[in-house]
Amino acid sequence: MSEDLSNFSMFDLFRTEVESQVQVLTAGLLALERDPAAADQLEAAMRAAHSLKGAARIVGLDAGVTVAHAMEDCFVAAQQGRLVLHQGRIDRLLAGVDLLLRIAQTPEADAALWSGEKKKEEIDAFLDTLANAPDENDAAPPEPEEEKSAPAQPSTSAAAPDGRETSDRVLRVTAENLNRLLALASESLVESRWLKPFAESLLRLKRLHYDLGRTLDGLREATSGQALGEQAQAAQAEAQRRVLECHQFLSQRLAELEMFDRRSANLAHRLYDEALAVRMRPFADGIQGFPRMVRDVGRTLGKQVKLEIVGESTQVDRDILEKLEAPLGHLLRNAIDHGVESPEDRNAAGKPAEGIVRLEARHSAGTLQIIVADDGHGIDLERLREKVVARALTNADTARQLSEAELLEFLFLPGFTMKETVTDISGRGVGLDVVQNMVKQVRGSVRVTSTPGKGTRFQLQLPLTLSVVRTLLVDIGGEPYAFPLAYIVRTLKLAKDKIELLEGRQHFNFDGRQIGLVAAHQIIEGGKPKSAGDELPVIVVGEATGTYALVVDRFLGERELVVQPLDPRLGKIKDIAAAALMEDGSPVLIVDVEDMVRSVEKLISGGRLTKVRGASAAADAKARKRVLVVDDSLTVRELERKLLGSRGYEVEIAVDGMDGWNAVRTGHFNLVVTDIDMPRMDGIELVTLIKKDPALKALPVMIVSYKDREEDRRRGLDAGADYYLTKGSFHDETLLQAVVDLIGEAGA
Repeated sequence: MSEDLSNFSMFDLFRTEVESQVQVLTAGLLALERDPAAADQLEAAMRAAHSLKGAARIVGLDAGVTVAHAMEDCFVAAQQGRLVLHQGRIDRLLAGVDLLLRIAQTPEADAALWSGEKKKEEIDAFLDTLANAPDENDAAPPEPEEEKSAPAQPSTSAAAPDGRETSDRVLRVTAENLNRLLALASESLVESRWLKPFAESLLRLKRLHYDLGRTLDGLREATSGQALGEQAQAAQAEAQRRVLECHQFLSQRLAELEMFDRRSANLAHRLYDEALAVRMRPFADGIQGFPRMVRDVGRTLGKQVKLEIVGESTQVDRDILEKLEAPLGHLLRNAIDHGVESPEDRNAAGKPAEGIVRLEARHSAGTLQIIVADDGHGIDLERLREKVVARALTNADTARQLSEAELLEFLFLPGFTMKETVTDISGRGVGLDVVQNMVKQVRGSVRVTSTPGKGTRFQLQLPLTLSVVRTLLVDIGGEPYAFPLAYIVRTLKLAKDKIELLEGRQHFNFDGRQIGLVAAHQIIEGGKPKSAGDELPVIVVGEATGTYALVVDRFLGERELVVQPLDPRLGKIKDIAAAALMEDGSPVLIVDVEDMVRSVEKLISGGRLTKVRGASAAADAKARKRVLVVDDSLTVRELERKLLGSRGYEVEIAVDGMDGWNAVRTGHFNLVVTDIDMPRMDGIELVTLIKKDPALKALPVMIVSYKDREEDRRRGLDAGADYYLTKGSFHDETLLQAVVDLIGEAGA
């Protein structure tokens, strides 16, 4: 790939060549480690070292000349059969690659430092270790020198060494310019969609013209037998001629507009695709250092590991590719350290001594799929369950009921690790936390699966680009809102008879577990629910640890939206992440799903969550009288609920006085039935608050308690209770009669 290098200094050119040639050297050395006699790899490595020697001589870097020359001699000797490139010598040669990178990445003003005494000692030490490399294949890797930094990663702007070069010229363009270009292309894509609704409005105008023509025809027929003046006849004929002319003209313009709409949409898509392609880079550009890293980590741990890479040419957004380096590094190190067994253990299990770690990238259903998998022993779920309990993340009973998917989610918690000891490679519990944070930042998702004895698989699902987000548009209170598809578990139409009431909260069965039902209107705090039929439009969002079903008014369809950040002066807006423009130019808010889940949990913890009601439910509520039962005993609550429900009353449950107080303030009830002894707020305090509230003081309250002493009865009635009944004495009819006496029959 020939770059526009006119503004490069000679040192810049040397640095660029080093970054390119070390990729050839590294790839060749890793291949030679597996097959020391591979003639093509020896030739490629020798030529790369020779080129670097010449380039270093041109810029006057004697240190670079010395290192490259020693490596070239080593490759020539291997070609001539005078030495074998076993692992020990490969280690030394890779150290030479790192040394060349450090020399090249030294600022030009400091290049003279490599002629100093201290640097010369480092060069001499390298030459000595290379010349005196042990002959044993199992030689230990050399200890890194104190001053030596980690191997520098080659710049991804360098030309690829694997033959992917083309003859196209490449210009240096800043990331900001690319971002602006893609933003304009994205806006063009959105603007092009404006033509379709405009064309539809013209179609309506065409139909109006047609109706007008029919009206004039009817008028002519109605007056055909009547004597009209010459002027009236001429006016009628002229009107018909004008309508016909307008109709023909409008038809022609509509045909032209439809053709222009198709061309404009096609051009906008092509422009967007080309602008997006400029931002895209092959997956291989971001993973060049991983084969070396996997090899070094495996050797450090005494394991034989091979990295298989699939989908190197898969195109990835530049911003996403940059963010992938750290997470993929963590996943690969974890796969080697936690997953792949030692050669002895693998042989005992009937596996090859060499473990396989697979890194794959592919496009699927409009998303980027990244997979990191190993063929190791897998994750010990029982040991993981014990770790979860030991760290007090849940109790033993709950842990036993967790599914495999729910259990594996704990691996992503900050600080969580399965290792007993901390090493340089793992054990601090930060790796998978980093992975999940990165995935959430780009609006993606990550899943982990494991098969005992066969390995573990991490799958990252990421957007193809960060500038455009695929969303589901929904109507909430008459306003459109966009939910990113990456955060939606499922959408469905929920039949109202599938809704169950448990502890005063609405749930339904979803894939074998109970999911809480929440009205999106209450979260957004805008608009009123529209009348619904027998089914409710529902969006299931969240994760295994917190999944909820949001009821919306209706689905509006999927849209690709250009993300427009909100003005930073607004600060963080509750439950909203960004904004976008619709085809007609109207704004739409993009929902922050994670923030919305937190809002739901706050409503639940505060006891302020209201029930979801459709049209039929609302009508039923008007027809039936509503009773709030407040009691901390599950048995008593269910007894009273069933008893009152059997007589046609609509019953809602509150688990204590505080829950009951929140319920009466947010809902309409005809009667409150409450216990006295309850946590957080007792029944006497609840009655007192109700009777002191101007809006609630007329609400009848019945106390049902085990306390049957006269002073207890007097205390309840003095607080404002309208009826006092003891649990030890009431029978079914006693309670029901008391309710009828206070508020009448259920449907009256």
